[in-house]
Amino acid sequence: MSRICELTGKGRQVGHNVSHANNKTKKVFLPNLQNVTLMSEKLERSYKFRVSTHGLRSVEHNGGLDNWLMKTKDEKLSSRAVKVKRELKKASAEAA
Repeated sequence: MSRICELTGKGRQVGHNVSHANNKTKKVFLPNLQNVTLMSEKLERSYKFRVSTHGLRSVEHNGGLDNWLMKTKDEKLSSRAVKVKRELKKASAEAA
């Protein structure tokens, strides 16, 4: 299982630990991933995702999972999230 947020695409970053003597050693910075269940209001169903805490705050800021998926490009989303986005588009097309 890769350490990538399913909704934002945020992954690991590489940097250095720098000592007092200015010695540099490689370090990997991993995103804070959490297993969460998010509710889709239009589909009236819940979905489990592995999301970074930053991504979770972004979803809440944008008004929920449905709004987030519709605003985000498919390249950033995981394959599971893209499937949910397709279901949302299908449901909104049927409602209109």
